[in-house]
Amino acid sequence: MTKILVVDDEPHILDVVRYALEREGFAVETARDGRAALEQMARAAADLVVLDILMPEMDGLSVCRTLRQQGSVPIIFLTSRSDEVDRVVGLELGGDDYVTKPFSPRELVSRVRAVLRRARPTTGAAQADPQLCSVQHGPIEVDVERHQVRVAGREVALTVTEFNLLLALLERPGRVLSRDQLIDRAYAFDNHVTERTIDTHVRRIRAKLRELGADPIETVHGVGYKAREAR
Repeated sequence: MTKILVVDDEPHILDVVRYALEREGFAVETARDGRAALEQMARAAADLVVLDILMPEMDGLSVCRTLRQQGSVPIIFLTSRSDEVDRVVGLELGGDDYVTKPFSPRELVSRVRAVLRRARPTTGAAQADPQLCSVQHGPIEVDVERHQVRVAGREVALTVTEFNLLLALLERPGRVLSRDQLIDRAYAFDNHVTERTIDTHVRRIRAKLRELGADPIETVHGVGYKAREAR
């Protein structure tokens, strides 16, 4: 059973979200603050975290920062309408989506399902050909089934969004993809995603690949990004 950790300091929010997710068949754990959330993740990792930004003890952005140092668990932020800056920062830290308070429980469940689907993608070339379970580009191998990226055999830890962005580029080497096209590939709901956020995700991907001596991504100024054709 897929396990979701919901982190919020408001008991009513926890109750509503727990009920909505359990009704859809998810196993749900809750935490009232950021430190408790990290302790629970250390004991037993969740498959996805629903994370409030404004909390006592440790805020959601700090929790996200720590989780990203440890791995790539999908994260959906809960934010208020006045927290636009925090929402952008949260996405740039590695958050995969966000839901604005007050929210519909049905919308939250839909976004949880969408992010989980992206965490196990069968898109693009793999979708067109079910036999194509990996994409190779020089020393970089993207294993679609296992949702893993390796450079010369060494695994690279990418978030769900980073994985999908890299896959979109490596599936079509030499072809330029605009930021809007990349938003369509990486996000289930794109009304709140900015080009700046895409730029930040691409910078993170390139930095991680460079650490292992591989960076096939090129910026096409005024247009978007492309992966160089492998030699």
